[in-house]
Amino acid sequence: MSLDITPVEKGKAVHFKNPPIAFFNAIGREEGMKELMYDFYDKIYESDIAHFFPQDENEFEQVKEKNTKFFIQICGGPKVYEGESGGMDLNEYMIRIHDDFSITEKSRIEWLGTMREALRDKAKHVDQELIEEFWDYLENFSKLTVNTFSDGSTYYAAYTQADEEN
Repeated sequence: MSLDITPVEKGKAVHFKNPPIAFFNAIGREEGMKELMYDFYDKIYESDIAHFFPQDENEFEQVKEKNTKFFIQICGGPKVYEGESGGMDLNEYMIRIHDDFSITEKSRIEWLGTMREALRDKAKHVDQELIEEFWDYLENFSKLTVNTFSDGSTYYAAYTQADEEN
């Protein structure tokens, strides 16, 4: 499974579309998404970006639960994340929530690499095309969370710079 990572270009508009509900169904709906995301976050806890996440086990479990709900909803599943975003568009909310952290390209690559590993482990039964559509969302959308650059500058992407295709 070749899931490429392309570089971030500061200030460049990012085009993405939400993952298809077919991926959500193929991964096993809520239970399958939970399995994928919990495996992913267990791997994150052992990664170079573990410091971005709570070190308290109970708090980390809450992060896994909340982020699983985000991915369930963004993939077309039940609206289980509505209360978290306060009515804001889910993608816009996710961009803004990352403003509180100094997210570098290196951190993004680590995050994506860990997700790629989790997909290899937990999505073996999912059609490659569906995995690629999920990956395209992750790979492109994650560019909007990078806000700290190697030249020392910061840049906070605006949702208006994202081009969500339906």
